[in-house]
Amino acid sequence: MKSLTDQWYQGGGLATLLRPLGGLYGAVMRLRREMYRRGWRSPDPLPVPVLVVGNLTVGGTGKTPLVIALVERLMAQGRRPAVVSRGYGRRGSGVEVVSAGDGRRLPVAECGDEPALLADRLPVPVVVGADRSNAVRAAADLQADCVVADDGFQRLSLARHRAFVVVDARRGLGNGRCLPAGPLREPVSTLADADALVLHGEGRGSGIRADIRMELHPDGLRGIRDPEALQGTDWLEGRRVCALAGIGDPERFFATLRSLGAEVVPRPFPDHYAYGAEDARTDPGEVLVTTEKDAVKLAELGVAGWALRVTARLEPDPARWLADLPEGGAGRVS
Repeated sequence: MKSLTDQWYQGGGLATLLRPLGGLYGAVMRLRREMYRRGWRSPDPLPVPVLVVGNLTVGGTGKTPLVIALVERLMAQGRRPAVVSRGYGRRGSGVEVVSAGDGRRLPVAECGDEPALLADRLPVPVVVGADRSNAVRAAADLQADCVVADDGFQRLSLARHRAFVVVDARRGLGNGRCLPAGPLREPVSTLADADALVLHGEGRGSGIRADIRMELHPDGLRGIRDPEALQGTDWLEGRRVCALAGIGDPERFFATLRSLGAEVVPRPFPDHYAYGAEDARTDPGEVLVTTEKDAVKLAELGVAGWALRVTARLEPDPARWLADLPEGGAGRVS
């Protein structure tokens, strides 16, 4: 799989060989979206407005930090937002309340790592469910007056008032082909349905004209086993760290730690990896540093170490995309 992924971004014979399958998959996805655009299929009616955050490529692009940033801005505007998510990798598929806004109720195995992180960081309801529309209704029952849907761009049955699509500025859209010949979940033309294209990090992002630029700013360290323990990022200067990352782009995390002066011993894992205690071993003289998403899983194993906390900085501020959300439901797909 890694070999194929590398070919999506760097070129190779296997990706070329799979091009007919990618074309077929792209045509099916294009037809599926067109059915909603033309009104042949309709999204589910919902009681509150929904903002979806998604991407066009498989793998991580920075959706979760953007979700946090949008929720915080909605709260600053006096709204009562909630977050809904599928809860990738969790046991079960039914609708579950991860948090009612007063702290996480479920272990990671029952909600997924990203919803667990969102519930730990945000004082708002977080609901998971394979049926995202029912998850939105459950969030409304918890007094939310709007919802941010994490990874909801391809969920066309989910009506939305705004769609934010995140693109990794360094990797862009790869070879521009659909799965399995390339990294795209849908054809590039689908970007026309986004209200705001968010380019994450430094780079040109395949020449995409961004509406918003996003940078992740490291603003401190929090203990994995003891989340009350805090350190500033200057604590990393000159330290030898075992950098553990099971995210879509581990190298971005390693580069951030190096920029903060750490001597990095990289230890990458697949995205959403299910850790065992042995995976977090460190050699003498090393300290374990990981991402917030990985930390929620390692904490349940009693692992000692630190999680790097990051905050999304957005330019321009997304306030104008949030200002005119209605009080009630109704929505669209494109």
